[in-house]
Amino acid sequence: MDSLAPWKILSTRTVYSAPPWIEVSLQKLELPCGKIVGDYHQVATPEYTLIFAETEDSRVLLIRQYKHGMREVAWTFPAGLMEPGEEPLASAQRELLEETGCHSPEWISLGSSVPNANYGCGKAHFFHAKNCKQVASPNAGDLEEMEIVSVSKNELRRMLLDGEFKISGMIAIAALVLLRESAA
Repeated sequence: MDSLAPWKILSTRTVYSAPPWIEVSLQKLELPCGKIVGDYHQVATPEYTLIFAETEDSRVLLIRQYKHGMREVAWTFPAGLMEPGEEPLASAQRELLEETGCHSPEWISLGSSVPNANYGCGKAHFFHAKNCKQVASPNAGDLEEMEIVSVSKNELRRMLLDGEFKISGMIAIAALVLLRESAA
């Protein structure tokens, strides 16, 4: 028997549900070795998109905003939850326009990842939007006040290395783009 085989889900019990934001469940699992785990937690949250937005003059658009889970102001890239039935690219294009007022004619998918491999917590879809141009005023229409800032890639590298980014998805998308460019 392959010890790296998927675990068998014997039962799932929802312990908290607040659609569409979060659902917490407990699973009873059987591991490949036959061991039973009676209380494995799973956290389901919506999928979301993160956008590395680069202007026509190669400036990177960042957002400063208060993030209540962290209890502090943080640097982010344009990002947001996907609407039900929405494709990742359509979500990224909508979020970029809502949060920055920008449109991009060139989109590169950078893949996707999960923020927590053990518990789940929604899938992040990463995109690089090139040649962004302002076409409207930002209109996020949610609880978040934000400040849009543009930085050079050298400034972005310094911010990353100095630990100014505190959100793992934001660090990941910046690293993906900067590493791809340095490898080219």
